[in-house]
Formats: sequence, structure tokens, C-alpha cells
Amino acid sequence: MTHILDRPIWTALETTHAGLAEGNENARRYPPSIVPFAASADDRPESLAALEILPASEESMILIEAGPIAIPRGLAVVTEALAVQMIAERPHERISDSRIERLSEADAADMLALATLTKPGPFTLRAQSLGSFWGIRRQGRLVAMAGQRMRQTGFVELSGLCTHPDCQGRGLGTLLFRFVAGEIASGGDTAYLHAYAANTSAIALYLALGFTLRSQMNMRVVKRRG
Repeated sequence: MTHILDRPIWTALETTHAGLAEGNENARRYPPSIVPFAASADDRPESLAALEILPASEESMILIEAGPIAIPRGLAVVTEALAVQMIAERPHERISDSRIERLSEADAADMLALATLTKPGPFTLRAQSLGSFWGIRRQGRLVAMAGQRMRQTGFVELSGLCTHPDCQGRGLGTLLFRFVAGEIASGGDTAYLHAYAANTSAIALYLALGFTLRSQMNMRVVKRRG
């Protein structure tokens, strides 16, 4: 690992999110009720052995790394994909908009429903355990949201960006993207994000909004064999 974001799951669980970590000094994961992310500290046999025993028999885990991902023999790859990691080129200006409201635990069911419909990435009822989220409602219905997910020293991941299909094309996603990026910068951190490499339209938007490609990332979903 040459950069703190090359193994973002591990470095988050080793630093800012250490209080959420399950596992030990060789492999850690988030509680699956929050997000199914896991990582080994490195590719040593003892680290891979520790990663292998983290999931229960029917649980899946998501691994994300800049380099090739070593998989212990006791885990099987369910799916894999190429992703990109993008990082803010400069601190974004903090903005305000009367339509944007901070979301709370009372909004969790609405957030999960929107994420289930739009599929911005792994999302659970406890997503707010990772960081703050904000949204926009229309006639009482949550139609757009974005928030913060993984955190490392000096870095915060912008995540969960999605807009209801009925309200797409109205700039709500762009507004929330700029808002959350500004909130991250106001705390003295650098914003970054992940996107599937095949999602060229989203990547083009993020480039236009002041992010740059930092690294290609590998993603694998794994579960225990047999």
C-alpha cells in the first residue's frame, strides 16, 4: 500500500472507524448490518486466514483495493468488477439551499427505499452510523440524497448519491453532490468517491464537478465456500 486510499476499507477501520471494526489486527470488517465491507491488513497468510473466518456461512463481504485482491482458499468470489476512485482536486465551497435537510434515524426507512430503487451501492437502515446524510423531499417524499461513508485520517468518502427516477434531470443530484463535498471540505478533509468503471456518465459528471481520477480499483464480493 503506497497511499492511504489504496486499501480504503482497511485504513478506515484502522483509523476513524476503528470503533465500528469487527476482527483483529490482521483482518477487519464493518458490522454487516451497517455495510458489508471487509479487508485484510495485507496479503500475508495470517491476514488472509483472519479474513476467511470473518463472515458467517451465508454472509457476503465486499472487498475493494487498488491492487490485485488476494482471496483465501476458504472464500469464493461471487461477483467482481472494476471501479475507479476519484478525489476532489480542490476543497469545494460550502453552500446552502433551503431544499436540503439533514436526515436522521427517523428517515432511515425512506432512505433505504430510495437506495433500493436507485441502487447507488450497498445501503442499509444503519447507513447513518458511518456519517451524516442529507436529502431533498418533494411533497413529503424523499427524492434525492447523498452523504458520507468511509473515513480515513484526512479523507471522507462521498457516497449514497441518488435521485428518484421521477425527479432526475432537475439538478438535484448535482446540488447534493456539491453540498456534501462542501461539508467534507469545511471539516478540513478531502472528499473522495468510488464509481463503477463502466458508469462513464457518472464519471464524466464527477470530473465536471471538480474530481479527478486517482486510481483504478478492484472490487470483489466473496462468501464462504460450501
